[in-house]
Amino acid sequence: MALGWLPVVSLLLLGMRAAHGTTTAIDIQNAAAMAAGLCNTKPTDLVFIIDSSRSVRPSEFEQVKVFLAKVIEGLDVGPDTTRVGVINYASRVKNEISLKAHKAKAGLTKAVGKIEPLSTGTMTGLAIQFALNVAFSEAEGARVKSKDVSKVAIIVTDGRPQDNVREVAAKAREAGIEIFAIGVGRVDMNTLKMMASEPLEEHTDYVESYSLIEKLTKKFQEAFCACSNAATDVVFLIDGSKSVRPENFELVKKWINQIVDKLDVGESKAHVGLVQYSSTVRQEFPLGRYNNKKDLKEAVKKMDYMERGTMTGQALRFLLDNSFAPSQGARPGVAKVGIVFTDGRSQDYIGEAARKAKELGFKMYAVGVGNAVEDELREIASEPIADHYFYTADFKAMASIAKKLTINVCQEEDPCECDSIVKFQKKVEDALQALTKKLESVTKRIAALENKIV
Repeated sequence: MALGWLPVVSLLLLGMRAAHGTTTAIDIQNAAAMAAGLCNTKPTDLVFIIDSSRSVRPSEFEQVKVFLAKVIEGLDVGPDTTRVGVINYASRVKNEISLKAHKAKAGLTKAVGKIEPLSTGTMTGLAIQFALNVAFSEAEGARVKSKDVSKVAIIVTDGRPQDNVREVAAKAREAGIEIFAIGVGRVDMNTLKMMASEPLEEHTDYVESYSLIEKLTKKFQEAFCACSNAATDVVFLIDGSKSVRPENFELVKKWINQIVDKLDVGESKAHVGLVQYSSTVRQEFPLGRYNNKKDLKEAVKKMDYMERGTMTGQALRFLLDNSFAPSQGARPGVAKVGIVFTDGRSQDYIGEAARKAKELGFKMYAVGVGNAVEDELREIASEPIADHYFYTADFKAMASIAKKLTINVCQEEDPCECDSIVKFQKKVEDALQALTKKLESVTKRIAALENKIV
């Protein structure tokens, strides 16, 4: 990755500071952000709702603030991008930071560091009501409700609320606020589910202690990373074998369109191709034929069911040789994503084609239903496999997979790649550790020489 002169200067400065023992985690993170770029976030009004009841010890509350600061560090904070507010609650609610308070990240992070715990009861319902009535109001800096601006609340709590949360959380969700609920320690899991938005598995998290809450940082950085403007070529490989059955094949088509709904389809954005396979392979339509969701979804609905065997290996080879070829509409230099759906064991060998697809840099998702062989799905899926492989026993449960399957279309060197910040930060930390050891060794040698001279 070409870093340019400014990040290199930053790293040299860090090296000098490391020699004097003054390098901090914030220094490293800032250098990583400079080198790798920040997430281009969709305009979002984000409010953290943090529990500081007496069960949260001061040291634990400090860990919550570190978590907030790290999530904020990965965001594109600004009046027209992400606005951040913080509500602190116990038996009462305190509006620590309003959405209009800070237009830049530095002041926001500093304000987070100054928040003090309230150390009384746990009125979570009251805090959500406050968020709905006050924190997300235009008077406090929230933008007018619009499909172009997301409203998000992240609740962090470690206990059972002393008031009702079900009804007020439902009102908040109905008002368009997406709620993430993070539980710590002895939290009541049912309460988290009452508060969180659907799908619950994406909006509820649990950690055993506050010392582990930082591990959720990457999830929330990626959750706010909007790469909708990135060009992507997406090809579906759909199993049309006789074991699927006609009524289930209709569910498969609905599932495809659920995923299409999540894509930013357009001439210079996401292109979608569709291939059906059974004993043979048939291209339903190539990449780029349809450049709006309406026409694309209509074409998916018109796909006729083939109803024969299951030659998944042959379908993967078709993907390699045809689907992503420029002659079939694929664009050079654009991210390539393959989504393979099957309901049974392949009747031919898939290993070589699956391996080659990943070697060529295609991001491969594998989705299985019913009698699909999970080992085959894992063989198809890209790393990390847990993020690219999905299985359900029932076709009717495919809608939940569509919600979970999020196509990350960011290129590795794209400034919208949240993960690159984390990876680069690790590289910087490792480099600084090595540099520090070398400098210590040099310092000792210089000291020894000085002693000899004296």
